[in-house]
Amino acid sequence: MTTQHDPSSTGSRLLRPVERLGAGVLGLLDHIGHAVNLGLETVGWLCQGMSVKRAKRGVPSIIVQLVRVGVRSIFIVSLVSGCVGLILALQLAPPLDQFGSRDLIANIVGVAILRELGPLMGAIVLTGFAGAAIAAELGTMVVSEEIEALEAHALNPVRFLVVPRVAATILAMTVLGVISDLVAIACAMGVAIAVLGIPGTVFMDNLLFQVSMTDFLTGIAKATIFGMLIGLIACTNGLKVSGGAAGVGNATTRTVVQCIVAIVIADLVFTAIFYAFGLF
Repeated sequence: MTTQHDPSSTGSRLLRPVERLGAGVLGLLDHIGHAVNLGLETVGWLCQGMSVKRAKRGVPSIIVQLVRVGVRSIFIVSLVSGCVGLILALQLAPPLDQFGSRDLIANIVGVAILRELGPLMGAIVLTGFAGAAIAAELGTMVVSEEIEALEAHALNPVRFLVVPRVAATILAMTVLGVISDLVAIACAMGVAIAVLGIPGTVFMDNLLFQVSMTDFLTGIAKATIFGMLIGLIACTNGLKVSGGAAGVGNATTRTVVQCIVAIVIADLVFTAIFYAFGLF
């Protein structure tokens, strides 16, 4: 007996990878669309709260979230940033010694931290510390039908749940970017003085000679955008939870991964823009 192959089945097997790729792309675009729509709605409520006197600004809610998101993460952000500063100073010493330029550690550390590593490290830490918590909190509200209860009482979930969290992540990440910069540079200076034998005055002179206010402001601008991305992605994943407790866990995992990827891509885009306009 001879086995006959069905051409249609063979063609369907060949098309499965294309179908999966298309479904993945459409899912990604749908997710980005939800995040953008949520961001626009959040901006609308923020503008209304600042311009319309009758509209509640929700300042107490923002302060509560700011404490949860920002104040409680200061220690861990400072710890990570300080370690990064120590690592940079110690790693740069041997190659610079080959050229007799150990004093230039301050120049390299200042630029690297203010432009990139300070806001980037702070954003990654805040993603794990606050982004996952926001997604899990909102996801639990969805599973327990608290979101539906708010809507049944004519309360907009975006206004009362999303706006305070996004505003808090933006403000917290901006401040944490400054703290991360200061702690990292201070730790690099400390190890340069205590271990590498570089005088403190030389370190500060080289640092102030190399860096400028533009370096600091571009880094802080990145930190602000990173905070917005963390808040929007966490809230989007939290509000889209389905499937009970397992869905909450999946939303938390997706939030961390998506935030880190979005932060790195945003960092690349802004670095390219700053380079094109000569802001370095």
